Amino acid sequence: RAPMLPEWAAGFWQCKLRYQTQEELLEVAREYHKRGIPVDVIVVDFFHWPNQGDWKFDSAFWPDPEGMIKELDSMGMKLMTSVWPTVDKASENYDYMQDHDLLIRVDHGINFTMDCFGPEGFVDATNPGAQKFIWKTCKKNYLDKGVTLFWLDEAEPEYGVYDFENYRYHAGPVMQVGNLYPQAYARAFYEGQKKEGQKDVVNLLRCAWAGSQKYGALTWSGDIHSSFRSMKQQVQAGLNMGLAGIPWWTTDIGGFLGGNNEDPAFRELLVRWFAWGVFSPVFRLHGERSPYYERDVEYIDGVRQFSSGQDNEIWTWGEEIYEILKSYLLLRERLRPYIRECMREAHELGTPVMRPLFYEFPEDAACWNNADSYMFGPDLLVKPITDAGITQTDVYLPAGHRWTEAATGTSYDGGQTVAAKATLEIIPVFVRDDCAYDIYE
Repeated sequence: RAPMLPEWAAGFWQCKLRYQTQEELLEVAREYHKRGIPVDVIVVDFFHWPNQGDWKFDSAFWPDPEGMIKELDSMGMKLMTSVWPTVDKASENYDYMQDHDLLIRVDHGINFTMDCFGPEGFVDATNPGAQKFIWKTCKKNYLDKGVTLFWLDEAEPEYGVYDFENYRYHAGPVMQVGNLYPQAYARAFYEGQKKEGQKDVVNLLRCAWAGSQKYGALTWSGDIHSSFRSMKQQVQAGLNMGLAGIPWWTTDIGGFLGGNNEDPAFRELLVRWFAWGVFSPVFRLHGERSPYYERDVEYIDGVRQFSSGQDNEIWTWGEEIYEILKSYLLLRERLRPYIRECMREAHELGTPVMRPLFYEFPEDAACWNNADSYMFGPDLLVKPITDAGITQTDVYLPAGHRWTEAATGTSYDGGQTVAAKATLEIIPVFVRDDCAYDIYE
C-alpha cells in the first residue's frame, strides 16, 4: 500500500518551468502569503545545479538554501527540489561513478545515454552502490540544508536513443529488467530518507512500476500537451493508475507544452484543468508556458543556463481568472477532511482516490460504459469539462442513490442522466446522499 499522504501534501502545489533564482521563487511565495492564499508546496525545477550529476544548488543563483527554506516554512510552504539521474561528463561526480560502475552501461559504442547540454550517463538505479551514492550526495547537498521533498525526474530514464537492446543495468539487460528503474529510483530516496528519520516521504516521479507506491512515489503523467484532447486523456490515465494500485497521482495543470498565456483558448483550458485539479489526488500547477525561449540565453563557464520561464501563478491570467482560480483553490482547502479520509482508505485498503463509476457501482450496467465521469472518493461524482465552449453538460447519476448537484443544491434520483451547469466557475459535482461530510459551505 501507499503510505498515508501527509496533511501538508493535500493542498495546493505551486510550480512552473522554472524559477531561475532563489529571490524569484521567494517573491512568488511572499505574494501568495500576502494575498492569504495557502500553498503547501513550491518547487525548484531542473538546472538549478552547476552541472548535471552534481546534485547541489548553484550558489550563483541559490546562495542561501537554508535561509530560503526557513522563510518558506514560516509561510507554511515546503520546498520540493528536482533531481535528475543524469551525470554530465563535466560533473564533479562523473569520474568516480564511471570508475566504480555506477552508471548504466551500453553493450556497444560510447557509454553516453543522453545529450542535454553535454554528454551524460544515467545513474544505474538498480545498483545498490549507485543508490547509496546518489542518496549520500543528495543528503549532503539537499536534505542537510532542509530539503525533504524530491522531484525524481527522468525516471524512465529518458534515453537520447531508445535502443533498449544496447543498454545494461546492474540487475540485467534492459529488455528484461528495464521497467524496474523508476521503482528502484524511488526506493533509493525513500529508504535513505527513512533511515534519516524522515516520517513523511513524498517524492514526485513521472514514471512508476508495480510496487512504486510503497516507496512514497507520487506519479505524474509527464510532459503532456496543453489541449482539451490531452486533458481528456489524463482523466483516463488517472483512473488507470488508481486501478493499478498507485493512488498518488497528478498532472501538470494546464498541460506542459504549448500553452500560451496570452491565448484566450488556453486561458479557458487552464481554468477547466485547474477546476479538475481540485478533484485530483494531488493538486499541482505546472507547465512550460509559451513563448518560453524568447529570453536571452546565458552561459557561465561555458555551461548554458536556463532562464526563468513565463509566469504560471494563479494571478498570471488577469483578475477575472484569478478570482475563479482562487475560489477553486479555497474549495480544495474545504475538502481537506474528506481528502484525508480518501487517502486513509488508499493507505489501508489500496482503494483508488480517483475511481471509475463501475468501481463504486458495479451493479449499475450504465456505469461500466461511462468514461467521462468518475468518483472522487466514495461520495463525490465529478465530470471534468474537457471540451471548449461548454456551459451545460449531461451527467449520468448511478442508480440506487439520491444525488445533490453541488452548484445548485438540486437533488435527483439516481439511474438517470441530468443536465448540469458547467460555466467556468462551475465544475459539475454531485454529492451522494449518504455522504458523511459537509462538502460545500
